[in-house]
Amino acid sequence: MTSPHSRQRRLGRSRLLTGAVAGAVVAGGLTAISNAAEGGGSGSAADGRARAGLAAQVEALGRGAVSVPTGEGNLVSWRLLGTDPDAVAFNVYRGGTKLTEQPVEDSTNFLDKGAESGAEYTVAAVVDGKEQDPSKPAKRFTGEGGSLEVPIKAPKGGDGYTYEANDASVGDLDGDGDLDLVLKWQPTNAKDNSQSGVTGSTVVDAYTLEGDQLWRIDLGRNIRSGAHYTQFQVYDYDGDGRAEVAMKTADGTKDGAGKVIGDADADHRDSGGYVLEGPEFLTMFNGKTGSALDTVDYVPGRGKVGDWGDDYGNRVDRFLAGTAYLDGEKPSLIMSRGMYTRSVVAAWDFDGTSLKQRWVFDSDKHKGYGGQGSHSLSIADADQDGKDEVVFGSMAVDDDGSGLWSAGTGHGDAQHIGDLDPRHEGLEYFKVSEDSSRPGSLYLDPANGEKLWDTPAGSDNGRGVAADITADNPGPEMWSAADGSMRDAAGDAAGDKPGSINFLSWWDGDPTRELLDGTRIDKYGDGRLLTAQGTHSNNGSKANPSLSGDILGDWREELALPTADNTALRIYSTPHKTDQRITTLLHDPMYRTGLAWQNTGYNQPPHTSFFLGDGMKKAPRPKITTPHK
Repeated sequence: MTSPHSRQRRLGRSRLLTGAVAGAVVAGGLTAISNAAEGGGSGSAADGRARAGLAAQVEALGRGAVSVPTGEGNLVSWRLLGTDPDAVAFNVYRGGTKLTEQPVEDSTNFLDKGAESGAEYTVAAVVDGKEQDPSKPAKRFTGEGGSLEVPIKAPKGGDGYTYEANDASVGDLDGDGDLDLVLKWQPTNAKDNSQSGVTGSTVVDAYTLEGDQLWRIDLGRNIRSGAHYTQFQVYDYDGDGRAEVAMKTADGTKDGAGKVIGDADADHRDSGGYVLEGPEFLTMFNGKTGSALDTVDYVPGRGKVGDWGDDYGNRVDRFLAGTAYLDGEKPSLIMSRGMYTRSVVAAWDFDGTSLKQRWVFDSDKHKGYGGQGSHSLSIADADQDGKDEVVFGSMAVDDDGSGLWSAGTGHGDAQHIGDLDPRHEGLEYFKVSEDSSRPGSLYLDPANGEKLWDTPAGSDNGRGVAADITADNPGPEMWSAADGSMRDAAGDAAGDKPGSINFLSWWDGDPTRELLDGTRIDKYGDGRLLTAQGTHSNNGSKANPSLSGDILGDWREELALPTADNTALRIYSTPHKTDQRITTLLHDPMYRTGLAWQNTGYNQPPHTSFFLGDGMKKAPRPKITTPHK
């Protein structure tokens, strides 16, 4: 393994001192220098936005209270909002009875011992000694295994195929402060781009958490079905307090109001089922009604199929999508095409009526940037200027659409960026490589693409994960399919490699992250924490959930999986008490955009802009704004 550990440590120290000086300029005192040098979190992406005087616009959310049976009683948990005062405390009520002798100040959960699982709870914030209005009643997780079941309705199948619930996302579609679900249905005859064959159409639904269906969009025959074809984004782009939904469309797409986009009779499929001609569109949909708000030509168009790496239609239709705060404050839509050879990334803004192109990055116009894409992308303030970059495999596109860096290490299947190591200034980036002639896995500085360490070339390294999963080793652990070791931030062996190399979840009471694989959550070294009986994972061996993230309750992450018969989306929330008080991760813009792009390509878990792990200092409060309704 090429592992320049001493160079990495020198670089880390240099960057810490640089960050400390910058902190002193902003804070005007020696304390800022001291905290930064000690790894006190001054290098988080949230700090980059604060130093730039920027505040990201995020959702105006309710408390999101939940009640989960534990065997001892019910664990009630709720959100600490980014807009709450720092000193806010909370009272908990069962029915009309207050359960808290003193308001809860040190966490955002409360164990009601001995209570029946069906009890009803509300939570009331206490500000300056005055109790505020109560929350909406807590969602009661009284279903199978301590879950909340959201009824869903499968589309009607066709000749030889049915539908399975696939990837999901969340957003406040109607502006009531509660998150709603957007769910992709995939036909059982869906195909990988490398496989020929006609598929059924892809269908996208919206549901409230109570199971009310808001709308259904049928993308039609001219959008082929498979993991790489339809990437959808759910986000409030125009700042009106209600999320929109964006995705690629084509002739025959039917919106949620029943209106057809383009030519309803057109059929552009060839004998192999590929769609290699005909118009391609990008549509922004109303999140509440599913009606099309604006439709424009998809950028980039396919042009010559062979320009993307093959002539039969595989690589031309590899799409990714994301949402980024390119100006540090307002979200923009990111759509792309290509990853193996040519890659084009386009940024769009939406004003409530029209999509407007912000910029287009084309690897053909930037030497060294071709062939660097992965099967997913990440959004992060990579260079710590307060504005988001698009981290696109082995390259990064700056907030203004210029090339930030290219590491030149080629295509890969998985990537993880976040404040993985609190001792190292800024963010860190771990990825794996598919090309057997390139390093198997890499640990990079995402500010400039500099390689901190790598592992030997020689195989298609198809999986990789990075997170702090054990208190036995400071900072992150990283492991991958083709590497026999789990590694620490210096690239050294750091214990037995987990058997799971798929997903992650903050699930139990401590800040280290757990292992999510298929329908199971495990604690590294301690075994099984959850088995979601009667559910299924998605996307074959990738075994990812429909959604995993902090969508309800306190800062821990929920797990959403379809039931085995695809009649419900079953959501699990943690039954474990915690003493950690952390602002809802939905109000960390980097985590929130990570939740939005989770459904893209080969699904990857979101990461926070600050270090959330063993030995963490007090979690930072975000610099955000919420829409005026």
